[in-house]
Parts: sequence; structure tokens; C-alpha cells
Amino acid sequence: MSRGTTAAGRGGAEDRGRVHEIDALRGFALFGILLVNAQLMAGPYTAFGGGPDASAVDRASAWAVTATTTVYQLFSFLFGYSFVLQRRAAREAGAAFPTQHLRRTAGLFGLGLAHAVLLYPGDILMTYAALALVLYGLRDLAPRTAVRVAVCLVAGLAVLLLGYGLLTVALTEPVTPARYAPEAAHTVAAYRGGFPSVIGAHLRELPASLGANLMYTPDMLAAFLAGLAAAGTGLVERRGRDRVWLRRTAVRWLPVGLAGGTVTACCANGPLDSRWFLVGHAVSLLTAPALTVSYACGVLLLAGAMRPAAGVLAASGRMALSHYLAQSLVLACVFTGYGFGLYDRVGTAVVLAGCVVLYGLQLALGARLMNRVRYGPAELVLRTVTLARCPGRAPACPGSHPAGAEPRPVP
Repeated sequence: MSRGTTAAGRGGAEDRGRVHEIDALRGFALFGILLVNAQLMAGPYTAFGGGPDASAVDRASAWAVTATTTVYQLFSFLFGYSFVLQRRAAREAGAAFPTQHLRRTAGLFGLGLAHAVLLYPGDILMTYAALALVLYGLRDLAPRTAVRVAVCLVAGLAVLLLGYGLLTVALTEPVTPARYAPEAAHTVAAYRGGFPSVIGAHLRELPASLGANLMYTPDMLAAFLAGLAAAGTGLVERRGRDRVWLRRTAVRWLPVGLAGGTVTACCANGPLDSRWFLVGHAVSLLTAPALTVSYACGVLLLAGAMRPAAGVLAASGRMALSHYLAQSLVLACVFTGYGFGLYDRVGTAVVLAGCVVLYGLQLALGARLMNRVRYGPAELVLRTVTLARCPGRAPACPGSHPAGAEPRPVP
């Protein structure tokens, strides 16, 4: 795929300036996010393969997802990359990027807050919105400097988690799932209840979820900065169709990433007990970038070899925010009292199989929808907030954009 070629067959001036390889990567990352979030929304033990009496298939399924999934790093990297593209598009359109960025950040935070309260307290959008303000302050960092800061952030957090994790292993006793049974039973009852009960459960879990996100903000910001540096050098545009480079990079880093993922899975999903959880995540911080790079190169190789498949991925990537929110809506209807109330009633393997079906439907819907409209529903809302007007209407202040035209869509 190349710049100026639409992802789903919709041509026109509005598509100039998009980097469709970025859209394809974002569309791919949606699947990994779905795999992780579905387990967390399906029950208190689903992400760990189920409770004490879970089947071997469920345990193996959860273990495999932990060992191979690093999607939030990829999504964070793409967020930083897109920030540079947004800034560039605003400059070329003669728009005030600081004002637009502030409005966009506020809109993203508002969507995240609604998402956390109504659908899923593990929302990441509010954290992204807060870090977007930090990213703006670091926007003029040279690529090399941005990479150095990113490395320091990841290494520092990994050292802290590793130290605390090793102390936990040395000074505490293993905790069995049975100790959490009363608390888990209360959570299960709340999620199977009606609308007020589900909202109450979300509000109770929200502080802990925000705290967990806060702990990993250095890693997210590091990925933002890596994306900032990559976009500053035009990495995806330069290397996105270089099949030799992509293949060599993927082969070089995939073993490192899988080795780290294996250690992380052993610590989080067994055979090591729960005391090793933070040790595993410290290892993941250091090795997940290698796995992320390998996946990204693999997707870009696929994009070059199978243009129709790449177009479908890119179409979904263009409405990634809508897909992210839609995933939570569907999962909430399946697992909570909003709908079927299957919370803690479905095994991990079945949950993951359902994710494959849901993702396939999203890809089909994304390709169909983006062939007819410029924005997904959530993207339209966010863009309206960003521009302080409906997209497509002339700006209120004549001359604020060339020939009174709307700036081209934010990539």
C-alpha cells in the first residue's frame, strides 16, 4: 500500500496524507486488544485460564495469549506516530494545532470516561488523553533523544517492577485463588445484575484500574516517544514496503520477543505461582518491543503480498476508536446483566473463539462502512470536537484554511 491509495476503495482528496500502513497496523492491533479485554470482561479468572478447576484447554489458551500478545505497546506506538501526522496535517492546512490538540484530548478523555463507567472500567483512553498532553510538551524532541528517553523510561520501570517482584517472591507466601472466593463471588453477582448493579461494579473497580494504568504510564509514554521518533524519520513510509528489511527485522527480533513472552506467561499463568506476576511483567517490558516490532513487520509484509487483505485491515484501522468501543459494547452485552449475563460462566477457550468471530465481523463491517463514509461514528464525534464544528462544513473564520476548505483528515 502507498500513500494516496485508499484502504477500502474510497479515493479522493481526503485520503491524501494518510499513511495506510499505519491504518493496517492499527486494524491488526484491534484483534490483540479484543483478546485481552474479552478475558478481563468475561470473569475474574478468565485471563488466568479459569478458576482452580479450569480445564487444561482453558489454561493453555490463556497462557498462549499472555505469551504472544503485546498490542498495547503497538497501539501506543501508533498513537505517537499519528500525533506527528496530525501535527503535520494541521500545519499544512494552516490550522492551530495546539487548540485542536487540546480539544481532541478533551474529547478523547470524555469518550474514555463514558466507556469506563458504562462498559469497561479498564479503559485506556483517559490515560492516553492525559499522556497526550505530556507528548505535546515533548513534541520537538529530536528522534535520537526521544528514543533515549523511551529506553530510560522502560528500563527504569522494569527495574522497579523486578525489584518489587523479587521482594514479593522472597518475603510472601503463595496466594491461592480460594482466598479471593468471597470477593470474586460479590463481583460475579454484581456483573450479573441489572444496569445499576453493573454501573456500581464499574465505579468500584475504576480506581484500581486507573491505578494500574498509572503504574504503566512510563511504558506507554515510551511507546509514544518511539512513535514520535519513527514518524520524525518517516520510518514506516521509508521501510513499509522494503520486504528484505521487513523480513530481516522480523526474523531477528521474533525469538527475543517470544522468549520474553514465554517467561511472562510462566509467571502470570503458571507453572510459577502468583508471587512471580510482577517479575514476569518486568521481563515483558524489556522484551515486548521486540515482539511488537516483529508483528508490525509481519503485517507490513502481508500488506505488500495481499493487497485486498491489507485494505480490509486499513479500513478497520481508520475507525479503530469505533471498533474499540464497539468491542466493549458487545462484550458487555454478552457477559453482564446488560444482556446475557454470562460473566464467569464461559471458559477461556470459548471466549477467545468468540473473539475470532467478533473480529471477523468487525473487519467485514469496517471494509463495508469505510467504503461509503469518511469517518466511523466515534471518529466523527472526536473530529467534531477537535474542529469545534461538523466535518465538511466551512470553517467559521474565513481564510483559516486554504481556499476555505476543511483540513485533510487526521491520519
